[in-house]
Amino acid sequence: MQLDPLATHLWHATHAFKANGLPITTRMTVVRLPENKLLIHSPIPMPPGSALLRQVQSLGSVAFIVAPNKMHHLFLAPCAAAFPQATVYGPQGLAKKRPDLAARLQELPTGNLPAWLPDLEHLAFQGIPAGNESVWFHRPSATLIVTDLLQWMAGDLPWPTRVYATLTGARRGLAVPWTVRALVRDRAAAARSAEQLLRWPFTRVVMAHNQVIEADAHAQVARALAGW
Repeated sequence: MQLDPLATHLWHATHAFKANGLPITTRMTVVRLPENKLLIHSPIPMPPGSALLRQVQSLGSVAFIVAPNKMHHLFLAPCAAAFPQATVYGPQGLAKKRPDLAARLQELPTGNLPAWLPDLEHLAFQGIPAGNESVWFHRPSATLIVTDLLQWMAGDLPWPTRVYATLTGARRGLAVPWTVRALVRDRAAAARSAEQLLRWPFTRVVMAHNQVIEADAHAQVARALAGW
């Protein structure tokens, strides 16, 4: 695993593993804020002494670590231990799910945090309490960062993953997978959040599973979010 640049002050790395027996990949995104402060979004394994850990350390000082929803916390504890000076954020409900992290974990607000402005803006996507996902806009690079809300599992994948992606609607193009739509409990709130998200002038989408979209990004997201 290694960090690859997406834009100035923005990097990503992917990690392959099995979730409930399903082979998948997940993506970590690293944002460099002013004063060389780093924010790690959805951490992946960075073992002590690993090249990936050294790469992150070379970029600046890790000041913030974020679990962007209640599902993407598997590698949060070792990341928090590797960077004891960092503030660790997670969504509402994660502290109850991960009592081992409760002492470090701060709850993400529904809107922006002054410490990240003006470069990084944040929105808690409403209406899907099982995930309580947050979405992010890196303004200098016009990049939307999402986790499970939007997915596109393209490329050469193991057959169980291909089947899963096809059944959830995330194989042929960018979509809100049916596994996420089934968890919506307040359609009006989700629609309002989708409308707010689309106000951001993003031209790139970085998602955990599994694509980075560089072309026609805003229109693709608008189509995927339609029909709440």
